[in-house]
Order: sequence, then C-alpha cells, then structure tokens
Amino acid sequence: MWELRSASFWRAIFAEFFATLFYVFFGLGASLRWAPGPLHVLQVALAFGLALATLVQTVGHISGAHVNPAVTFAFLVGSQMSLLRAFCYMAAQLLGAVAGAAVLYSVTPPAFRGNLALNTLHAGVSVGQATTVEIFLTLQFVLCIFATYDKRRNGHLGSVALAVGFSLSLGHLFGVYYTGAGMNPARSFAPAILTRNFTNHWVYWVGPIIGGGLGSLLYDFLLFPRLKSVSERLSILKGARPSDSNGQPEGTGEPVELKTQAL
Repeated sequence: MWELRSASFWRAIFAEFFATLFYVFFGLGASLRWAPGPLHVLQVALAFGLALATLVQTVGHISGAHVNPAVTFAFLVGSQMSLLRAFCYMAAQLLGAVAGAAVLYSVTPPAFRGNLALNTLHAGVSVGQATTVEIFLTLQFVLCIFATYDKRRNGHLGSVALAVGFSLSLGHLFGVYYTGAGMNPARSFAPAILTRNFTNHWVYWVGPIIGGGLGSLLYDFLLFPRLKSVSERLSILKGARPSDSNGQPEGTGEPVELKTQAL
C-alpha cells in the first residue's frame, strides 16, 4: 500500500479526474444539436480526438492520461499497473465524467440539452452487432495507445498525443453511425446517469472492456511481447515498489514521452 502514501499517486488520480471531466465536457458539448438537421459526425470525431490529444499532452506525464476505464483495464491486463491504482483510476474517471457532464448540463440552455449526447444504438443495429462494433473500435484504439506509449521502441513516429487523438477520431468516424461511438465507459455512463436512461447501457461497458483486454493481450503477448515472468507480473499487480521488481510499471503515472515532430 506504499502508493497510498505517495504524493505522485494522488496527483495521478486527480489528473485522471480532471482530464476525464474536461474530455466529457468538450466531447459531449460538441455533440449537442444546436440546430435542426443531421449531426455533423466530423465535428464530433474531431472534438473528441482533439480533446484527448490535448489531455495526453497536458497530463500524460502525470498519470499516463488514460481518461478511460477500458484503457486502464487494458494496462491492468498487461500487468503494467497495480490493482489498487487501476481501481482508483477507474473511480476517478467515472466521477470526473459525471462532473463534466453535470457542468455541461448546467451551462446549456434546456432547449438544447436533449439527451446530453447519450450513446444509443442506431435503428436496426442489434445489441450483438453493437457490442462487436464497440469491441473493434476500442481494440484499434488500445493498440494505438500501447504502441505509441511503449518505451521499448527505438524511435517514435510523430506525436504521441496526435496519434492517440487521431485513433479516437477514427473510431468516431465509423462508430457514430452504429452505436454513437462509446469506446469509453465513463463517457457513456455520465449522460446515462444524468438522463436516467440506461437502455442497452451494458453494451458500452462490455464492448470497450473486451476490446481493451484483447488489445492488451494482442500487443503485449503477440505483436510485441513483454518478457516478464509470472512473479514479476504478480509483483506489479500487487503494487510492489518499482525497486522491488525488475520491471518498472509503464503507463501508470510514469511520464509519457511526447514527441512533437509532425506526423
């Protein structure tokens, strides 16, 4: 439990709360309908992508800028963070998302709040199809995060923040038409709890969690395996001090190297 006595640990928890609040505030805000007509999907995709890119640049060196329970779960599956840190990250993300949605609700005129950009299935899309789409959307997103955050790479291609932001935008450009592009249980949970509408809400948890877990397994055990023993992985999950294990937990509050050259 040494992490609970660490100031950097609590700064990372606050960073996740703060970052998720802003992510939800700007992302949902850009998804509201202020005029009649179809939703501008490109606007929504860019808003979420740019919001995340900005936050990766802002708090990536503090908490890793997960801003997403599915991403945190992926790092947990890859034995890159402790169970305690993962639980605290997820709690902070959910609280931050609700706080961000609540602020957006309070500053938006009632006539334009609508369902607060609640994720819903498109007409004709079954829950099975929707879950599969969410799995694939989150899978590509987590793979991008793992690849860009990986300190073992000899060289990074372009900006980490922009790469992650573009990956998220890609998911929205495709997923909005099917599920509204959840990809993040905290983002889906916030408007659901404020509007008290949990219809098919489980899809936005099951899909991203499965996608995140698969992305972690695929990258860490197949594409670019991490050579850690079972004892080392268990040590990290239990929250052993970095000096007590041969491998430093990555992506869990460790500084993210943010390259700035153009993509």
